[in-house]
This record gives sequence, structure tokens and C-alpha cells, in this order.
Amino acid sequence: MLNEILQQNPGDAFARYGLAMAYVAEGKREEALKEFAETIERSPEYVPAYQMSAQELLKAGRVDEAKARLEAGIAVCQRTGNSHAASEMSAMLDEIG
Repeated sequence: MLNEILQQNPGDAFARYGLAMAYVAEGKREEALKEFAETIERSPEYVPAYQMSAQELLKAGRVDEAKARLEAGIAVCQRTGNSHAASEMSAMLDEIG
């Protein structure tokens, strides 16, 4: 169903993020990371994609990429005034050093 929505509206951030999360649930990490990256590219202010993709990157052992994703997400949060998500991502960044 999400693929059908995206065929009609490829820029639908919520549907693309939902597809990425479905891939996470199915254990399809690379597919999920691809959809998270596409979400960020098409909708750069869609904050949840930064945080969840960073978590998946960490699980894959891709620490430097996760740090970069968190830093980018924090910058978006600061621009958009999302202090809650910024705080969560800052805590994740602190944990990984």
C-alpha cells in the first residue's frame, strides 16, 4: 500500500518514512536506509528520518555515518525549533562519543 502511495506521490515523506520503518521491522536494513535517505533528500525537514536512520546505521556498525546523520538532524531541529528531538539526538550522539 505504501508503495502505491509513493508511486502516485514520491514526495510523501510520511509514506516513505512508513515504508522505511516497515523495512526495519522486516529486518531489511539496507532497504530501510535507502528509504530513510530518500525521505531526507526529498523532505529535509522530516526529523524522524534522521533519528531512526542513525539508529539503523549504528546497528550496522556505521558509526561515522550515524554521527553525521545525527548532526544533520540536530541542525534541522534547531532550524525548525524541535527541541525535544534535538535533545534525543544529542543524547544519542553523546552516547556514541
